[in-house]
Amino acid sequence: MMAGIIDGKAVASEIRTKIKKDVEQLRSKGIVPGLAAVLVGDNPASQVYVRNKRKACEEAGIYSEEHKLPADLKQEELVKLVNDLNKDKKINGILIQLPLPKHIDSKMILECVSPDKDVDGFHPYNVGRLTVGDPIFSPCTPHGVIVLLEHYGIKMDGMNAVVVGRSNIVGKPVALMLINRNATVTVCHSRTKDLNERCREADILIVATGRPRMIRGDMVKEGAVVVDVGINREDNGGLVGDVDFEEVSKRAGWITPVPGGVGPMTIAILLKNTVESAKRAAGLI
Repeated sequence: MMAGIIDGKAVASEIRTKIKKDVEQLRSKGIVPGLAAVLVGDNPASQVYVRNKRKACEEAGIYSEEHKLPADLKQEELVKLVNDLNKDKKINGILIQLPLPKHIDSKMILECVSPDKDVDGFHPYNVGRLTVGDPIFSPCTPHGVIVLLEHYGIKMDGMNAVVVGRSNIVGKPVALMLINRNATVTVCHSRTKDLNERCREADILIVATGRPRMIRGDMVKEGAVVVDVGINREDNGGLVGDVDFEEVSKRAGWITPVPGGVGPMTIAILLKNTVESAKRAAGLI
Protein backbone atom coordinates (compact mmCIF):
# COMPACT_ATOMS: atom_id res chain seq x y z
CA MET A 1 0.00 0.00 0.00
CA MET A 2 1.37 3.40 -0.99
CA ALA A 3 1.35 6.34 1.43
CA GLY A 4 -1.12 9.20 1.06
CA ILE A 5 0.52 12.32 -0.37
CA ILE A 6 0.55 15.49 1.74
CA ASP A 7 0.20 18.10 -0.99
CA GLY A 8 1.89 21.27 0.27
CA LYS A 9 1.42 23.02 -3.05
CA ALA A 10 -2.38 22.72 -2.85
CA VAL A 11 -2.56 23.74 0.84
CA ALA A 12 -0.22 26.72 0.25
CA SER A 13 -2.39 27.80 -2.68
CA GLU A 14 -5.49 27.82 -0.42
CA ILE A 15 -3.65 29.90 2.21
CA ARG A 16 -2.44 32.38 -0.42
CA THR A 17 -5.98 32.78 -1.82
CA LYS A 18 -7.20 33.64 1.69
CA ILE A 19 -4.29 36.05 2.21
CA LYS A 20 -5.14 37.84 -1.05
CA LYS A 21 -8.72 38.44 0.21
CA ASP A 22 -7.36 39.67 3.58
CA VAL A 23 -5.03 42.10 1.80
CA GLU A 24 -7.89 43.41 -0.40
CA GLN A 25 -9.91 44.16 2.77
CA LEU A 26 -6.92 45.89 4.40
CA ARG A 27 -6.24 47.95 1.26
CA SER A 28 -9.88 49.10 1.28
CA LYS A 29 -9.08 50.61 4.72
CA GLY A 30 -5.89 52.24 3.41
CA ILE A 31 -3.58 49.61 4.97
CA VAL A 32 -0.96 48.05 2.67
CA PRO A 33 1.14 45.26 4.26
CA GLY A 34 4.83 45.61 3.37
CA LEU A 35 7.72 43.14 3.34
CA ALA A 36 11.42 44.03 2.96
CA ALA A 37 13.90 41.31 1.94
CA VAL A 38 17.60 41.86 2.63
CA LEU A 39 20.03 39.82 0.52
CA VAL A 40 23.78 40.15 1.06
CA GLY A 41 26.06 38.57 -1.55
CA ASP A 42 25.14 36.43 -4.53
CA ASN A 43 24.16 33.00 -3.19
CA PRO A 44 22.17 31.52 -6.13
CA ALA A 45 19.67 29.61 -3.93
CA SER A 46 19.01 32.77 -1.87
CA GLN A 47 18.47 34.80 -5.06
CA VAL A 48 15.85 32.32 -6.30
CA TYR A 49 14.14 32.31 -2.90
CA VAL A 50 13.97 36.12 -2.71
CA ARG A 51 12.65 36.29 -6.28
CA ASN A 52 9.91 33.79 -5.42
CA LYS A 53 8.98 35.84 -2.35
CA ARG A 54 8.71 39.01 -4.40
CA LYS A 55 6.46 37.26 -6.92
CA ALA A 56 4.27 35.84 -4.12
CA CYS A 57 3.94 39.32 -2.56
CA GLU A 58 2.90 40.82 -5.91
CA GLU A 59 0.23 38.13 -6.39
CA ALA A 60 -1.14 38.74 -2.88
CA GLY A 61 -1.14 42.54 -3.18
CA ILE A 62 1.59 42.95 -0.54
CA TYR A 63 4.08 45.78 -1.05
CA SER A 64 7.60 44.37 -1.30
CA GLU A 65 11.06 45.80 -1.59
CA GLU A 66 14.43 44.12 -2.01
CA HIS A 67 17.76 45.29 -0.70
CA LYS A 68 20.48 43.49 -2.67
CA LEU A 69 23.84 44.27 -1.13
CA PRO A 70 27.44 43.33 -2.04
CA ALA A 71 29.12 40.36 -0.31
CA ASP A 72 31.82 42.64 1.17
CA LEU A 73 29.26 44.88 2.90
CA LYS A 74 30.44 46.08 6.32
CA GLN A 75 28.47 44.78 9.29
CA GLU A 76 27.71 48.29 10.59
CA GLU A 77 26.17 49.20 7.22
CA LEU A 78 23.82 46.22 7.47
CA VAL A 79 22.91 47.18 11.04
CA LYS A 80 22.06 50.71 9.85
CA LEU A 81 19.82 49.35 7.06
CA VAL A 82 17.95 47.06 9.50
CA ASN A 83 17.45 49.95 11.94
CA ASP A 84 16.10 52.12 9.09
CA LEU A 85 13.65 49.35 8.10
CA ASN A 86 12.59 48.99 11.76
CA LYS A 87 11.51 52.65 11.67
CA ASP A 88 9.92 52.53 8.18
CA LYS A 89 6.10 52.65 8.53
CA LYS A 90 5.64 51.06 5.05
CA ILE A 91 7.37 47.89 6.22
CA ASN A 92 5.62 45.32 8.44
CA GLY A 93 8.02 42.44 7.91
CA ILE A 94 11.81 42.29 7.61
CA LEU A 95 13.39 39.21 6.13
CA ILE A 96 17.16 38.70 6.46
CA GLN A 97 18.04 36.09 3.85
CA LEU A 98 20.39 33.50 5.33
CA PRO A 99 23.18 32.54 5.07
CA LEU A 100 24.96 35.87 5.48
CA PRO A 101 28.66 36.19 4.48
CA LYS A 102 31.05 34.76 7.09
CA HIS A 103 32.39 38.14 8.24
CA ILE A 104 28.90 39.19 9.40
CA ASP A 105 27.54 38.01 12.77
CA SER A 106 24.15 36.54 11.76
CA LYS A 107 22.98 36.18 15.36
CA MET A 108 23.60 39.86 16.07
CA ILE A 109 21.87 40.96 12.83
CA LEU A 110 18.78 38.84 13.56
CA GLU A 111 18.64 40.42 17.03
CA CYS A 112 18.66 43.90 15.42
CA VAL A 113 15.33 43.18 13.68
CA SER A 114 12.40 44.58 15.68
CA PRO A 115 10.44 41.65 17.23
CA ASP A 116 7.28 43.35 15.86
CA LYS A 117 8.61 42.96 12.28
CA ASP A 118 10.35 39.60 12.75
CA VAL A 119 8.09 37.69 10.35
CA ASP A 120 10.68 34.89 10.17
CA GLY A 121 10.25 34.24 13.90
CA PHE A 122 14.01 34.10 14.60
CA HIS A 123 14.37 36.93 17.15
CA PRO A 124 15.10 35.62 20.70
CA TYR A 125 11.94 37.38 21.92
CA ASN A 126 9.76 35.44 19.49
CA VAL A 127 11.66 32.20 20.14
CA GLY A 128 11.00 32.75 23.86
CA ARG A 129 7.28 33.29 23.24
CA LEU A 130 7.18 30.07 21.23
CA THR A 131 8.98 28.23 24.06
CA VAL A 132 6.33 29.24 26.61
CA GLY A 133 3.53 28.29 24.21
CA ASP A 134 2.37 31.84 23.42
CA PRO A 135 3.91 32.67 20.03
CA ILE A 136 3.37 35.84 18.01
CA PHE A 137 5.51 34.91 15.00
CA SER A 138 6.62 31.30 14.53
CA PRO A 139 9.40 30.37 12.08
CA CYS A 140 7.82 29.87 8.67
CA THR A 141 8.99 26.39 7.67
CA PRO A 142 8.15 24.59 10.95
CA HIS A 143 4.86 26.49 11.19
CA GLY A 144 4.13 25.28 7.64
CA VAL A 145 4.78 21.69 8.73
CA ILE A 146 2.26 22.00 11.58
CA VAL A 147 -0.35 23.61 9.30
CA LEU A 148 0.03 20.67 6.87
CA LEU A 149 -0.47 18.12 9.66
CA GLU A 150 -3.55 20.00 10.88
CA HIS A 151 -4.96 20.35 7.35
CA TYR A 152 -4.79 16.58 6.82
CA GLY A 153 -6.36 15.88 10.23
CA ILE A 154 -3.21 14.16 11.51
CA LYS A 155 -3.44 13.78 15.28
CA MET A 156 -0.46 15.12 17.24
CA ASP A 157 -1.93 14.86 20.77
CA GLY A 158 -0.29 11.92 22.54
CA MET A 159 1.65 10.79 19.46
CA ASN A 160 5.35 9.89 19.43
CA ALA A 161 7.02 12.51 17.24
CA VAL A 162 10.67 12.20 16.20
CA VAL A 163 12.48 15.21 14.75
CA VAL A 164 15.75 14.47 12.94
CA GLY A 165 17.77 17.70 12.91
CA ARG A 166 18.21 20.36 15.60
CA SER A 167 18.71 23.64 13.71
CA ASN A 168 17.30 26.90 15.06
CA ILE A 169 15.45 27.32 11.74
CA VAL A 170 13.54 23.99 11.66
CA GLY A 171 14.45 21.26 14.16
CA LYS A 172 14.18 23.09 17.49
CA PRO A 173 11.10 25.20 16.67
CA VAL A 174 9.13 22.31 15.15
CA ALA A 175 9.92 20.24 18.28
CA LEU A 176 8.53 23.07 20.45
CA MET A 177 5.39 23.36 18.30
CA LEU A 178 4.78 19.61 18.60
CA ILE A 179 5.26 19.76 22.39
CA ASN A 180 2.76 22.65 22.50
CA ARG A 181 0.30 20.30 20.75
CA ASN A 182 0.85 17.54 23.34
CA ALA A 183 3.05 15.25 21.26
CA THR A 184 5.83 13.29 22.98
CA VAL A 185 8.93 14.55 21.17
CA THR A 186 12.40 13.07 20.60
CA VAL A 187 14.99 15.25 18.85
CA CYS A 188 17.75 13.34 17.03
CA HIS A 189 20.96 14.66 15.45
CA SER A 190 24.43 13.62 14.26
CA ARG A 191 25.43 12.37 17.76
CA THR A 192 22.28 10.30 18.35
CA LYS A 193 22.96 6.64 19.08
CA ASP A 194 20.68 4.07 17.41
CA LEU A 195 19.10 6.62 15.05
CA ASN A 196 17.36 3.85 13.10
CA GLU A 197 15.70 2.58 16.26
CA ARG A 198 14.59 6.09 17.33
CA CYS A 199 13.05 6.74 13.90
CA ARG A 200 11.18 3.42 13.95
CA GLU A 201 9.43 4.55 17.18
CA ALA A 202 7.90 7.59 15.45
CA ASP A 203 4.20 7.97 14.71
CA ILE A 204 5.22 11.31 13.16
CA LEU A 205 8.74 11.58 11.68
CA ILE A 206 10.02 15.03 10.65
CA VAL A 207 13.37 15.16 8.87
CA ALA A 208 15.47 18.30 8.34
CA THR A 209 19.15 17.41 8.00
CA GLY A 210 20.26 18.46 4.50
CA ARG A 211 21.50 14.93 3.80
CA PRO A 212 19.93 13.45 0.64
CA ARG A 213 17.84 10.26 1.11
CA MET A 214 19.29 9.55 4.57
CA ILE A 215 15.99 8.09 5.86
CA ARG A 216 15.47 4.67 4.27
CA GLY A 217 12.42 2.43 4.24
CA ASP A 218 13.66 0.17 7.07
CA MET A 219 13.95 3.21 9.39
CA VAL A 220 10.21 3.98 9.26
CA LYS A 221 7.37 2.42 11.22
CA GLU A 222 4.50 0.99 9.17
CA GLY A 223 1.79 3.66 8.78
CA ALA A 224 3.90 6.56 10.15
CA VAL A 225 3.47 10.16 8.96
CA VAL A 226 6.72 11.29 7.32
CA VAL A 227 7.45 14.98 6.71
CA ASP A 228 10.53 15.67 4.59
CA VAL A 229 11.80 19.24 5.06
CA GLY A 230 15.04 18.66 3.14
CA ILE A 231 15.70 19.82 -0.40
CA ASN A 232 18.94 18.75 -2.10
CA ARG A 233 20.06 19.22 -5.68
CA GLU A 234 21.58 16.14 -7.31
CA ASP A 235 24.39 16.17 -9.89
CA ASN A 236 21.81 15.65 -12.67
CA GLY A 237 19.97 18.81 -11.51
CA GLY A 238 17.04 16.91 -9.95
CA LEU A 239 15.72 17.73 -6.46
CA VAL A 240 15.48 15.13 -3.69
CA GLY A 241 14.63 15.29 -0.02
CA ASP A 242 16.30 13.90 3.10
CA VAL A 243 13.93 10.91 2.85
CA ASP A 244 14.19 8.14 0.25
CA PHE A 245 10.70 8.75 -1.12
CA GLU A 246 10.53 5.58 -3.21
CA GLU A 247 11.34 3.26 -0.30
CA VAL A 248 9.57 5.16 2.50
CA SER A 249 6.32 5.77 0.60
CA LYS A 250 5.78 1.98 0.57
CA ARG A 251 5.72 1.89 4.39
CA ALA A 252 4.42 5.29 5.53
CA GLY A 253 0.75 6.19 6.00
CA TRP A 254 1.34 9.78 4.85
CA ILE A 255 4.36 11.43 3.23
CA THR A 256 5.35 14.84 1.83
CA PRO A 257 6.92 14.85 -1.65
CA VAL A 258 10.02 16.87 -2.63
CA PRO A 259 9.43 19.21 -4.34
CA GLY A 260 5.80 20.20 -3.64
CA GLY A 261 5.59 19.27 0.04
CA VAL A 262 6.89 21.59 2.76
CA GLY A 263 8.63 24.07 0.40
CA PRO A 264 5.55 25.99 -0.85
CA MET A 265 4.30 26.34 2.75
CA THR A 266 7.30 28.44 3.83
CA ILE A 267 6.41 31.39 1.59
CA ALA A 268 2.67 31.05 2.35
CA ILE A 269 3.35 31.35 6.10
CA LEU A 270 5.76 34.26 5.51
CA LEU A 271 2.97 36.16 3.73
CA LYS A 272 0.51 35.23 6.50
CA ASN A 273 2.92 36.55 9.17
CA THR A 274 3.42 39.79 7.20
CA VAL A 275 -0.34 40.40 6.94
CA GLU A 276 -0.79 39.66 10.66
CA SER A 277 2.02 42.13 11.45
CA ALA A 278 0.23 44.81 9.39
CA LYS A 279 -3.05 44.10 11.23
CA ARG A 280 -1.26 44.32 14.59
CA ALA A 281 0.42 47.61 13.65
CA ALA A 282 -3.01 49.00 12.71
CA GLY A 283 -4.54 47.83 16.00
CA LEU A 284 -6.83 45.30 14.29
CA ILE A 285 -5.57 42.31 16.35
